[in-house]
Amino acid sequence: MDWYPLWNSLRIALISCAAVFFLGIFAAYYIAKLPRVLKGVLDVVLTLPMVLPPTVVGYFLLLLFGAKRPLGLFFLEHFGVKLVMNWYSAIFASIVVAFPLMYRTARGAFESFDETLAWSAQTLGLSNTWIFWRVRMPYCRQGILAGTVLAFARALGEYGATSMIAGYTPGKTATIATTVYQLWRTNDEMGAMQWVLVDIVISAVVLLAVNLLERKQKQGGKRT
Repeated sequence: MDWYPLWNSLRIALISCAAVFFLGIFAAYYIAKLPRVLKGVLDVVLTLPMVLPPTVVGYFLLLLFGAKRPLGLFFLEHFGVKLVMNWYSAIFASIVVAFPLMYRTARGAFESFDETLAWSAQTLGLSNTWIFWRVRMPYCRQGILAGTVLAFARALGEYGATSMIAGYTPGKTATIATTVYQLWRTNDEMGAMQWVLVDIVISAVVLLAVNLLERKQKQGGKRT
């Protein structure tokens, strides 16, 4: 059994999750402070990929990164890098579809933060950066971790946008999701079932992690 799809899916999901972690926290923290109207508009824009069909997301990514599009052509001519139909092309798709989950979860956690803790720290002369990492983030850690796990799961299971921007090439761009489809399409049901079972195991572990985080968050709320 060729384990490349598992390795490729994991590295795409991990890289995407790391990018989404910082992007989602940054966006959630600053957008939560904006006026209601502006915040509502940005919410719609940033969470739109969560409700759009994945193939539509993939289509927009092709319009942006395609070899004949301005951005894709720029990277190809100046750096010799093709932004589509490579294993790392799937990272772009995974970031776009996983970002809304991280953003919404992190924003909810920040909005539940007790601002009196930050005000108290400011009276002691502590910087906003120190307060953010040593007060706000620990307070919101359960929500942040839950968003991270959900974003990782979404990136790991991404298929529609990935198949459009990265395609399917065994040993190069294949992921678990695209491999299952290709094996089923070629009537290799046994091979497809093996990858389905692998995906089920990984998904079950992710769901258990989310449930544990939610349970800890509820227990922490009861203590306070």
